[in-house]
Parts: sequence; structure tokens; C-alpha cells
Amino acid sequence: MIAKILGATKNLGMLLLGIWLILNGLLQLFDFAIPGGGTIMALLALAAGVLILLGK
Repeated sequence: MIAKILGATKNLGMLLLGIWLILNGLLQLFDFAIPGGGTIMALLALAAGVLILLGK
């Protein structure tokens, strides 16, 4: 399943960015908080940014 998703985007950084945008939007829209959510979102954003800059 993950291989199909990665095959569709062909860019792990963009996939992580897409996940971050969706999660961020849902969390804000429904005013939902998860324990450690800020840290998870920050790490996801950092990983996406680094991979995009590296072209991965």
C-alpha cells in the first residue's frame, strides 16, 4: 500500500508535506488535540523540508 502511494508521488518529501497539510488542517478544523501533537507535527514538517531540499 505504501509503495503505491510513494509510486504516485515519487517524492517522499512531498508525501510528508501532504500528510502534514492534511493533519494540520483536520486538527485546526475540528479543534482536536493529541498528546505530543505539536512535536509530531514539527518533526513531520522538519523531515518534509529536509527531504524536499535534498530532492528526495
